[in-house]
Amino acid sequence: MRPPSVDTLARSLVDTGLPHPLLVDAARAAIADGHCEDALEQARSNAHTMARALLQPVVNATGVLLHTNLGRAPVAFAADAAYSNLELDLSSGRRGSRHAHAARLLARLCGAEDAIVVNNGASAVLLVLAALATGRGVAVSRGELVEIGGGFRVPEVMEQSGARLVEVGTTNRTRLTDFASAVRNPDNHTALALKVHQSNYRIVGFTEHVAMADMASLSVPVVADIGSGLVDAACPWISTGPPDWLAGEPAARQSLADGAALVTFSGDKLFGGPQAGIIAGQADLVKQCAQHPLARALRPGSLVLNALQQVALSYLHRDGQAIEFWRMALLSTGELEDRARALVTGAKVGEVAAMASVPGGGTLPGAEIDSFGVMLAGDHSAALRTGTPPIIARVSDGRTWLDLRTVAPGDDQLVAGALKALG
Repeated sequence: MRPPSVDTLARSLVDTGLPHPLLVDAARAAIADGHCEDALEQARSNAHTMARALLQPVVNATGVLLHTNLGRAPVAFAADAAYSNLELDLSSGRRGSRHAHAARLLARLCGAEDAIVVNNGASAVLLVLAALATGRGVAVSRGELVEIGGGFRVPEVMEQSGARLVEVGTTNRTRLTDFASAVRNPDNHTALALKVHQSNYRIVGFTEHVAMADMASLSVPVVADIGSGLVDAACPWISTGPPDWLAGEPAARQSLADGAALVTFSGDKLFGGPQAGIIAGQADLVKQCAQHPLARALRPGSLVLNALQQVALSYLHRDGQAIEFWRMALLSTGELEDRARALVTGAKVGEVAAMASVPGGGTLPGAEIDSFGVMLAGDHSAALRTGTPPIIARVSDGRTWLDLRTVAPGDDQLVAGALKALG
């Protein structure tokens, strides 16, 4: 059988909404695979697969607030196509700095002298080490030589920065005297001490660690990689104060107040903003980081900085409800139970169930937040993902769990429609 025309086949797929070059690819792939009789059906399937692979909104019903696979913190930001004063000083008319906007607000939030922004948390650590410790030693507790998701390992990042790792203490116990001994040893040429937050695991039992206030007595600057991005342990943006599940989480403001020379953290975790890395602390050290050649390679663009600025302003207004992560995290179980009951009653599918949400994103291991949602017998995750938008659920114990803490109230009707389709 003579294969169909690629162009004719591609034009028959115009209703998919994909641009013509991609439709040509879908048609060619169908023909090349030997699908002559059912070429249109196969080409349409190829086009559908292409469309599903594009970035698109999804409904997060997993209960994981900072789901790495789903982009971590959800951020609402929209702007018309326009120029901005990204590197223009409007007062003088001269060239300015991209660190004069969001970074200045971040410094204010953290109680820091200055701050800069790079493209992610790992970049923040890399830049600090490269700018302040290339060719010299950096003292780190063996219990804090962590690996986080994506293969980010502290020793490997340190090697790439040009700094030299000086391990102190043991896996489970490190004392201030261990750090002091490493710093005093002239063979180490120690430039910094690095305190790394064990954000995605816990060591329990016979343990000992050195508090930041004690580390500040060392004769070298101490850098605190707090990772998760809690700005202030007092949570002034929450009228009722910090929730119980935040207990023990290190915060930028308190780390600096306790004597850290610099703090580094991610923008898309507990901070609730876009992917970014923040370096905040002493002005002279921040300046050294900003002047390092890597700073240009790691800098974010105006879209990220603008989004960070909006989140930072919400914090300064003490408006936690304007930050989507905190809005979701602080929802009452009563409200969630009411929504779940309405969904089950309307869809006549599933049952209301108590659940436990988690912060996610490599933060607060073991922490749980009481929640409610809809539970379905069996695994319906694949069917839920086929919707528009896809609904991402959690499956365990042979059941499908849709946790409403991470579902925006405006998406309840979408969930209801998907549940009815399952019935």
